[in-house]
Amino acid sequence: MKSRLAAFAAAFVGAVGTALSGSVAFAGEPRNWQLGLQDPGSLTAARIDSFHDVLTWMMAGISLFVMVLLLIVIFRFNEKANPTPTKTTHNVVLEIAWTIVPVIILVLMAIPSFSLLYYADRVEDPDMTLKITGHQWYWSYEYPDHGGFGFDANMVSDDDIAKNPQLKRLMDTDNRVILPAGKKIQLLMTSADVIHNWGIASLGVKVDSVPGRLNETWVQVNEPGVYYGFCSELCGVAHAFMPITIEVVSPEDFDKWVEEAKVKFARSDDGTAPAVRIAQNNVAD
Repeated sequence: MKSRLAAFAAAFVGAVGTALSGSVAFAGEPRNWQLGLQDPGSLTAARIDSFHDVLTWMMAGISLFVMVLLLIVIFRFNEKANPTPTKTTHNVVLEIAWTIVPVIILVLMAIPSFSLLYYADRVEDPDMTLKITGHQWYWSYEYPDHGGFGFDANMVSDDDIAKNPQLKRLMDTDNRVILPAGKKIQLLMTSADVIHNWGIASLGVKVDSVPGRLNETWVQVNEPGVYYGFCSELCGVAHAFMPITIEVVSPEDFDKWVEEAKVKFARSDDGTAPAVRIAQNNVAD
C-alpha cells in the first residue's frame, strides 16, 4: 500500500513539475501527463484557448465566493455562535441581487461565446476547400479546387511502424492530409455510412460528419508542422482505429505536393479512383 502511495505521489509531483516548467504540450499531439489544452495551432484554437482561460478564472471566482459564503454560514450561524437565530424570511434587495447577478454573469459569458461560435462556423472567400468523408473505419479526402483528386487515409499498421519508427502508433495514417500554411481552408464534412466526428484538438476543430448532410467549418494554420486528431464519435467496433494526420507545409511546398498528388491519386478514365488499401484493424476480443 505504501509503495502504491509513493508511486502515485512521485507521478503527481512529476506531472506538476512538468506543468510548471511550461513543457506540458506542443501543438499537434497529446503528451503524457499533459495538463490543460494542447497548444493552439490555428486562429480558432487560439480564441478557444483564450475563452477557456477567461471562463476558468470566472468559475474560480464564483467557486471561491460560494465557499466563503458556506464558511460564514458554518462558523457564524451554527448553534453555539448564534443560539438565537433571526426570524427574517424575506429580503427584497438580496433576492433581487441573487437573481440579477447570475444573469449578468451569464450574459458576460454568452457574448464572447456566441462570437466565437459564429467565428468558427464558416469563413468568407476561403483560399481552398477540403472535403472530408468518414467511413467505417477510415477517412477519405478530396481537393475540389486542385483538380478534384482524392485519397483514403488508413491508420498505419505495426509493420509500418517497425519499418519507420518515426510513425506514431494509433495516430499516423498511410496518407497524410497536406495543407498550406497561412491559408483560409474551408472544411466540408460528410459520411458514407454512420456518424463520425472529425476532431483535431490543437486546431480547435471538432465537427460531426453525418450521412446525407454536409457540415462546414474552417481552419487557418500559420505554423508548419504535423497535427494529429481522432474520430470523436462512437462509430463501431474499430472506432479507435481511424486517426487523422494533418501536415502543414509552406504554400510553395504545397503547390509541389499538389502536382505530385495529381499523378499519384489520378483517377482512371471511367472516373473511378484507383484501388486503395482497406483498413484492416485488429480488434481485441
